[in-house]
Amino acid sequence: MCTGKCARCLGLSLIPLSLICIVANALLLVPDGKTTWTNSNLSLQVWLMGGFIGGGLMVLCPGIAAVRAGGKGCCGAGCCGNRCRMLRSVFSSAFGMLGSIYCLSVSGTGLRVGPKCLINNQWDYHFQETQGSYLHNKTLWDLCEAPPHVVPWNVTLFSLLVVASSLETVLCGIQLVNATIGVLCGDCRKKGTAH
Repeated sequence: MCTGKCARCLGLSLIPLSLICIVANALLLVPDGKTTWTNSNLSLQVWLMGGFIGGGLMVLCPGIAAVRAGGKGCCGAGCCGNRCRMLRSVFSSAFGMLGSIYCLSVSGTGLRVGPKCLINNQWDYHFQETQGSYLHNKTLWDLCEAPPHVVPWNVTLFSLLVVASSLETVLCGIQLVNATIGVLCGDCRKKGTAH
């Protein structure tokens, strides 16, 4: 596969993954689908916006850059124009890898620490001392009085963020290598083919 076509495929994969991260992070802000919870009732990992900033916006940019690197653009035609777009994609992919690693670390910490919830009239990270073992013991999940169903809500969404950001890290890494090859060697597509 040519570097241009590969870049386009990778970019078209990164864009929906970044949108999934943005939506998952937005849903973490409304546990149980209600907006009545204040910032003191939500965990720090939700407010760090790993899915919105890291896995979302910081990966959306490289996804768009990769799609543009795979086609004809305003940067010029021929060898030089394609290499210019590929060089931009190299830097964007490195930026995207940083964002996806940020999302992965924040989401992983969110899973390990657990949600902030109300137990016995005290808001705290009650599962922090379990080192993530609360994930396997669903009877502990019912101990949280408020927000209702916050544990499965956080576990589901943080798990989704971990999976999506892991895929983003791999795809950004592949695009980083692909774009570097595209800068050094150019695109193997013939000049007469449509992009």
